Amino acid sequence: MRSTANTPRAGSETLFAKPAISADRRADGSIILKSTTPLEQSARCVGDWLEHWARQAPERIFIADRAGADSPWRTVSYADALRQVRSAAAWILAQGLSVERPLVILADNSVDHALFALAAQHVGVPSAAISPAYSLMSRDFDKLKGMIRLLEPGAIFVSGTKPFAAALAAIAPLHSASIVSSDAGDSDAIQFRSIAATPETPDVAKAFSAVTPDTIAKFLFTSGSTGTPKAVINTQRMLTSSQQAKAQTWTFLDSISDLVILDWLPWSHTFGANHNFNLVLRNGGTLYIDGGKPAPGLFATSLANLRSVMPTVYFNVPRGFDMLITALRGDDELRQRFFGEVKFAFYAGAALPQNLWDALEQLSIKTVGRALPMVSAWGSTETSPLATDCHFQAKRSGNIGVPIPGTELKLVPSGDKLEVRVRGPNVTPGYWKAPELTAQAFDAEGFYLIGDAVSFADPDRPELGLFFDGRVAEDFKLNSGTWVNVGTLRISGIAALAPLVQDIVVTGHGGDEVRFLVFPNVAACRGHANLPDSADVKDVIANERVRAAIAQGLAKLKAQSGNSSGHATRALLLAEPASVDGGEITDKGYVNQRAVLTRRASAVATLNDDTSAAWIGCAG
Repeated sequence: MRSTANTPRAGSETLFAKPAISADRRADGSIILKSTTPLEQSARCVGDWLEHWARQAPERIFIADRAGADSPWRTVSYADALRQVRSAAAWILAQGLSVERPLVILADNSVDHALFALAAQHVGVPSAAISPAYSLMSRDFDKLKGMIRLLEPGAIFVSGTKPFAAALAAIAPLHSASIVSSDAGDSDAIQFRSIAATPETPDVAKAFSAVTPDTIAKFLFTSGSTGTPKAVINTQRMLTSSQQAKAQTWTFLDSISDLVILDWLPWSHTFGANHNFNLVLRNGGTLYIDGGKPAPGLFATSLANLRSVMPTVYFNVPRGFDMLITALRGDDELRQRFFGEVKFAFYAGAALPQNLWDALEQLSIKTVGRALPMVSAWGSTETSPLATDCHFQAKRSGNIGVPIPGTELKLVPSGDKLEVRVRGPNVTPGYWKAPELTAQAFDAEGFYLIGDAVSFADPDRPELGLFFDGRVAEDFKLNSGTWVNVGTLRISGIAALAPLVQDIVVTGHGGDEVRFLVFPNVAACRGHANLPDSADVKDVIANERVRAAIAQGLAKLKAQSGNSSGHATRALLLAEPASVDGGEITDKGYVNQRAVLTRRASAVATLNDDTSAAWIGCAG
């Protein structure tokens, strides 16, 4: 069942500003899209938000975490957060940290992580949260070493030295930083609790007053398919203007007094840090840190946290919504609370497969008699991240919305696609210590070359939004001359093979047919084949019931498509999960198509081998 204009909605028109978009069509075929609503004055810096709420709502809970699903929440008020931030800032200044000696954070999200990062930013020192995957999942630590060499940190924060021991040993020769730990029993590092109790000095207020919109607030790394990830400069202006635009599109933020967010998305990524964390801080809300993730064995923690704290807005990635839908179907009480209390759901990371959109909508209507509003947005690390926002209820999944106030999009014809470029106060000035890469990232008019393509929901009505149309460099032609839209086909393929697949990489470059490399949802495959949880992955993907279901899914996709570029004739299930060291996946679960195809050339060769029994053909 698809959404229609007549589907009852939960008052979405009262939550958001009505889009007003202009489209300037140039003689060269390019189109300049922008909001006709001017961007209002944004805060000088992130620290101004903390100072404001510590005065206006000192006892309100700002942030909370807990050690496990059965543990009590550890909460910190706005007033106490400011006190600890100022104290930690005094220590940071005394240690001589600066833009040339920033604070590096290797730990997962936590209260201490948040306070330490805010303390550095409070006095003009950048923080750099690096995905824990580079420390805890890597085997060679090569990318972590490259990041440490680039940043030359003055302090490095970990949750504890024991789990990070191998990573710390690997990078030890590359820096002279102090090692700070959140573990109160850690004798091998400076304890953060002692840093947060440092007596405040007059230098803190002086340094805070010297912070400007151009001050670098943080460095965030792109995942990078090859070599060392790039350090994206994030200025204070980028972060505050992005949230100002969000406040002008999400108009309910001005009147709400109980903004509550429960979120797992990592602060090493722009969406979790710059969108979600800053959304809470800018608007005086409360952030409960979810220690779970949408992964087998970890989502139970997320569900326990959801039963404890029901958020105002529910954020997740498509895989998280897939797991949530299954949980809601089996828990009447949680389902009633979720659809009764959450104002709307926000998906990010990739387009939500339409089958999940439909399932969530149907559950909502069945439970509370109306469809839960579902929205999304689009951007990148370089756009901090908001560039477009879907501040309206779209009719189907995948609408990334319209340009936010203050941000311009340039749509440039590229083959049969529209390449999109971004310009605005939310866009990075460049990459740290990489002037050549910075120069290559912008066109002659100063638009950032993001590398994505978009399409209009309706070319004559730009206010109805845009759809992500894949990466320009990922699409390819078959021998027939037909273009394969990798981004669209990936989403269609995941939906057709659901729930047995985690993700899909599309191949077939220079051939006659499209083929899939498939990262299986191993837990779902075990369940489909009635295999025990201990069953080896190789045995799971070789199971005839699993292979037959994949073949049927391929046939379903073929029936939905009108041409050879819209379906795959073969699929190969991969036993090895996507690799962090190989650049195949980020901590948020994004799969890098190019990196997978390069690293798994032998798997591609197997797909192309007509004599191989490993691949699965389309049924029928």
